Amino acid sequence: MRRYSIRTEQAYVNWVKRFIRFHHLTHPKDLGAADVERFLTHLAVDKQVAASTQNQALNALVFLYRQVLRSPLKLEHIGVRAKRPENLPTVLTEAEVERVLAQLAWEPWLMVAMMYGSGLRLMECVRLRVKDLDFEYSAVTVRAGKGGKDRIVTFAQGLEEPLQQHLQAVRAQFDRDRAAGVAGVWMPDALLRKYPGAARRWPWQFAFPARRLSVDPRSGARRRHHFNEKTLQKAVARAVQASGIGKRASCHTFRHCFATHLLASGADIRTVQEQLGHSDVRTTQRYTHLLGRGGQSVPSPFGRLRLQPPPVPPGGSVDGAEPEA
Repeated sequence: MRRYSIRTEQAYVNWVKRFIRFHHLTHPKDLGAADVERFLTHLAVDKQVAASTQNQALNALVFLYRQVLRSPLKLEHIGVRAKRPENLPTVLTEAEVERVLAQLAWEPWLMVAMMYGSGLRLMECVRLRVKDLDFEYSAVTVRAGKGGKDRIVTFAQGLEEPLQQHLQAVRAQFDRDRAAGVAGVWMPDALLRKYPGAARRWPWQFAFPARRLSVDPRSGARRRHHFNEKTLQKAVARAVQASGIGKRASCHTFRHCFATHLLASGADIRTVQEQLGHSDVRTTQRYTHLLGRGGQSVPSPFGRLRLQPPPVPPGGSVDGAEPEA
């Protein structure tokens, strides 16, 4: 009814179930703010969940009491808050990005190249539609990104020809699906009402479609959805391991790399902010902390010492033997 995404729907239902089970199957209408605070404290203290997980549980319960039970919560304090770590993101060098890309197959390579070349989030990439790729203006339109906002980002140079080759194969698959009577692509409800025939038109198809047909969990229609994001995540994890870079990287790492490498090349921070879709420039500023680290920052005093390392022991530097006193 509220037109939330299916992932939000599933997450909220899961948290409501966990809340009810925590209170021994007591109906939520017989519970109150103090019971919600107890549950949130349990998550932070006993389960030691991340701050974002605790916030998601809180949002689900606020939705339950406000929109379903029509009895808004009056929370004086949210129990014990989970600590939010202040970690700087992992960023790969350009050479490391190349090594990871070299380990990927065709479709995952294209999507990771898009995430790195345009600063896209994982779901923004897999949800791209054909009409969102503007080859004439070298622009990519991101629809309903984080916070429901649209934005236009740069088109990675050098990806035009590979993407056009990819879209030719996608168009052939689309024609076969139409001939076989496969239902049109998934459309948001408002757009489906406004453009009833758009779901069967080429511009609205996903640029990175799934390899297999699937059943829509809401309508029951059998159609071709977008590429499975978990498949892409696994492919990236395997590529990172095979590349031997020694860093913990994921799909989102390439968005961090986009921002950091763009700033390092002299791009204005406001431009990078718009490309990433950040509401607050302070979110973008965290990437500037990575630019003043390493060899370009304050030199280590060790470099001023006049010494040579001791000789490497026989058998290598690690032989399992205890050093002599």
